[in-house]
Amino acid sequence: MRNPTILIVGTYDTKSDELGYLAEVIGAQGGAVLTMDVSVLGDPAIPVDLSKHAVAEAAGASIAQAIASGDENRAMQTMAKGAATLARDLHAAGRMDAVIALGGTMGTDLALDVCAALPLGVPKYIVSTVSFSPLIPPARIAADVQMILWAGGLYGLNPVCKASLAQAAGAVLGAARAVQSPALTALTPELKRPLIGMTSFGKTVLRYMVALKPALAARGFDLAVFHATGMGGRAFESLAAQGAFTAVMDFAPQEVGNHIMGSAVSAGEDRLTNAGRSGTPQMVSIGCYDLVDLVGWHPVPDKLKGQELHAHNRLLSSVMMTHAQRREMARALCARLALATGPMTFLMPLHGGNEWDRPGGPLSDPEGLAAFASEMRAHCPPNVDLQELDCHINDPAFAKAALDLFDAWCAKGLIA
Repeated sequence: MRNPTILIVGTYDTKSDELGYLAEVIGAQGGAVLTMDVSVLGDPAIPVDLSKHAVAEAAGASIAQAIASGDENRAMQTMAKGAATLARDLHAAGRMDAVIALGGTMGTDLALDVCAALPLGVPKYIVSTVSFSPLIPPARIAADVQMILWAGGLYGLNPVCKASLAQAAGAVLGAARAVQSPALTALTPELKRPLIGMTSFGKTVLRYMVALKPALAARGFDLAVFHATGMGGRAFESLAAQGAFTAVMDFAPQEVGNHIMGSAVSAGEDRLTNAGRSGTPQMVSIGCYDLVDLVGWHPVPDKLKGQELHAHNRLLSSVMMTHAQRREMARALCARLALATGPMTFLMPLHGGNEWDRPGGPLSDPEGLAAFASEMRAHCPPNVDLQELDCHINDPAFAKAALDLFDAWCAKGLIA
């Protein structure tokens, strides 16, 4: 087993005992540590590798300026910017393999920025007094971050908080030893199996991956299918931004609709943009375009009240879009597709976009689908090849059309 280096981030002026204990446990298990102090007012009680002054400088500021702001929140945001920049640079330079951060609300706020700055696949652990709390918005959470409640740890070491810290130390070290970076795995020459990124839902709703996965494997490609329920889309976009995919089949862009309709089940403002910006060849389609997923136990947003609601389970509910909302969805998709710099095809199955909207199905709405298709035609940007298909998204003809296009791109050398 290799001995990775773990970056430990925290306020060493007030939490040196706890941070030192983390380092002690990691070291006892054979790991190395790199320490970063993100304090503002006080000085660390133990030596650190990266001082608060280095952190502030990485944010283009100084500790004196942070203090002079007279605002604790503003000062910590400066430190968050610097800590995120340093963490990203340290990882790019191969100086650290994973990060663990410790804090209450202030430290957690900073830790979320640090974790978001690191690529998917880098182990990220936050030990926090507000882990799993509604204080933390989904938009701030890195797709692969792990959180552990810092139980009984608000002030000083004790047997309860030591249990949390020791578990977290073992978890981050074990993850760093075992991890295989998705981006590096996808591009490692000796593996010779480039990676295709796909979005979907369970196969009772969308089924194209059942046919496409073995067909792509036979052609020498791996397929990663992301569950488009917010965090899945975040992971997909993170990898797309890294250039981890040789092509994408983004057939379930529903998270775009969730976002513009105000649902908490969002993958963020940049959903459906990163593959295009990186020049990755991409196919996009209409999987569940007509539904807005909502947190099942949240109140329905005002703009969606009175619309047909389907409770999928206790965690997730779906609202059917009106015709006007479907047109809005089409315009939002077109605006994002216009950003693409590489090959871009929109596959438009004219008979429906999920198993429930087939003719005679519980969500069948031919007029709504026609309204969406009409808006797509009217606003489709010139860089997008809009292909209308005389089938449903779950028909074999859809998977065949996607595979035929994929083969054509391979023949042209657009996909290697």
